[in-house]
Amino acid sequence: MIAQFIAILFLSRDIAHREHLRTKSYAQHMALGSFYESIIELADSLTEMYQGRHGIIQVIPQLNDDEQDKEPVQLLKKYLALIEKTRYTAVEKTDSALQNKIDEIVGQFLSTIYKLENLK
Repeated sequence: MIAQFIAILFLSRDIAHREHLRTKSYAQHMALGSFYESIIELADSLTEMYQGRHGIIQVIPQLNDDEQDKEPVQLLKKYLALIEKTRYTAVEKTDSALQNKIDEIVGQFLSTIYKLENLK
């Protein structure tokens, strides 16, 4: 399950980067730019921490989203919901170090959603 979890982070990064380049809104451009830079570092850190405890993840799937034409904020909310739904199946609830990293990931999503919805 951790491989799928990480794949969601990679997909959210890819979509945010594409939308960062497409937008005509400066605030959206900046929010998405900050998101895709931060989320990949967080995903990398989570993966390394997980592998330090459980060993190498052999395959991380490459995901596609058929709804890529939606607004970026809608997609980030969708991926955040998936992250929050699957976090305890991807990583044991009692593994506080890894769960703290996931908290940082959730925080990055929430901060970006705030910026996309409220800063124009």
